[in-house]
Amino acid sequence: MGQSPLDHQDLGAMKLSGGNCRGACMLLLKGINEKWFHGRIFFPNGPHQTSAHTYQPHFWSSQQNEITPTCGVQPFSAEDVSFILRVAKDLRCPFAVKSGGHACFAGASNIPGGLTIELTLMRGIEVATDQTVTRIGAGNKWGDVYKQLDSMNLSVIGGRVGDVGVGGLTLGGGISFYSGMHGWACDNVVNYEVILANCSIANINYTSYPDLFFALRGGGNNFGIITRFDLSTFSQGLLWGGAKAYRLESSTALFEALEDFNQVYPADPYAATWTATYYIPQTGYMISTMYVYAKPEIDPPIFAGFRAIKDIFSDVKVDSLANITIALDEQSPPGFRESYATGTFKNSALLSSRILDIYLSEIELIKDTVAGLLAPLVFQPITTAAISHMSKNGGNALGISLDDGPLILWSLSFRWLDAADDSRVSLAVNNIVARATEIAEEMGLHHRYIYQNYAAKDQDVFAGYGEENRRRLVQIQKAYDPDGVFELLQPGFFKLGGVGEAPDGVSNHDLWGW
Repeated sequence: MGQSPLDHQDLGAMKLSGGNCRGACMLLLKGINEKWFHGRIFFPNGPHQTSAHTYQPHFWSSQQNEITPTCGVQPFSAEDVSFILRVAKDLRCPFAVKSGGHACFAGASNIPGGLTIELTLMRGIEVATDQTVTRIGAGNKWGDVYKQLDSMNLSVIGGRVGDVGVGGLTLGGGISFYSGMHGWACDNVVNYEVILANCSIANINYTSYPDLFFALRGGGNNFGIITRFDLSTFSQGLLWGGAKAYRLESSTALFEALEDFNQVYPADPYAATWTATYYIPQTGYMISTMYVYAKPEIDPPIFAGFRAIKDIFSDVKVDSLANITIALDEQSPPGFRESYATGTFKNSALLSSRILDIYLSEIELIKDTVAGLLAPLVFQPITTAAISHMSKNGGNALGISLDDGPLILWSLSFRWLDAADDSRVSLAVNNIVARATEIAEEMGLHHRYIYQNYAAKDQDVFAGYGEENRRRLVQIQKAYDPDGVFELLQPGFFKLGGVGEAPDGVSNHDLWGW
């Protein structure tokens, strides 16, 4: 990037040019025109000059697509991102950062009236010469990463749906088909390239900044803008994987098989599974179980408990990771209204069945009135094998120990068509969470952990990490971001709440209407 002529006089003029974010956007456009800033800029109402473009949002959920920023900007490099952050800070322009844009609720990675930083152009994938590390730009999606690595018989720990972005999934934890062998995605980052609150570019790893390295492993977007993830890389060939569908009456047997799988899992960490109950308007209720084995071995013994349960459909086969994750994209197409929520409990088939009963009772109240409703309830194991990797390199921030496991992570992922039904869906989701939590506590099986990547916007993710980890994260945040740039100027997604007031004394949630 060329030398910027930006000075305090420029900034003062921009502050008077029609709003902080308007000024920030026009300054970035000026930089592009004068070639001392490299990137693309987009305006909602069409280009102001030939160097600008019309803003067209590309987010997974319609709630995010409905948001209109003052402008969107796509940087090419970490230096570009550093400059954008400096402009946003100096002009006090609130911003959001988008990696893949797969978060569901409004404001998570797009911002009304602010500056949306889209990392779309930062999609480099570079495998080290010794093939032990892959450097992945934060604008990548997992399907593209796997396509390149599959061709080299290599892989990394990442998402299970191809259209999900690298950034958000990894910062929130990141469950993988290979987690039994290697842990979660955050446990397999060896280095982060980060734009810190002072706009410097830093490489954060266990040696250089062990405290910040800990915080980035589950701490979300509270500590900086990550522009590159360097991921541990390993040899990997074809898999055996796919889904089988079952009738609803098979639920008890499937939950018992899942409980047994979770209990014996350490004997074979190559396996991964989850069980999902769906309501589909055309067909009613059904259950689908996903099976993945990290070798091209058909129907391995670890899944024996599921084998006796009669399925009504199967697409399980030997295939590549890229193909399996891209096929899963079809189950979560873009353009719908979306709502997530999640919880965690001790390994129990009985509690899974009780939560299913709660889910069914709430779905019955809305299934005939909410247009286009597709409402999965998913149960997936957090195995002791996966947990055993969470302590390496100083440990992650999630607050799960071997003494806690094995666990079951349950989640809701509702989609529907009409904003008029938002309140009905929200009530159903909130009721399921409240009732499921209550019964888990009554049975003595509740666990505090809340998986950030599946959480509803009003769930207290960081309380779920435990008070000791939450306090530690706040201390690290204050050390590296004393002014609260990534809490107050980047108000979207889940915040630690360890910094003071938003600009001009306006609260973050009131400011954006979330």
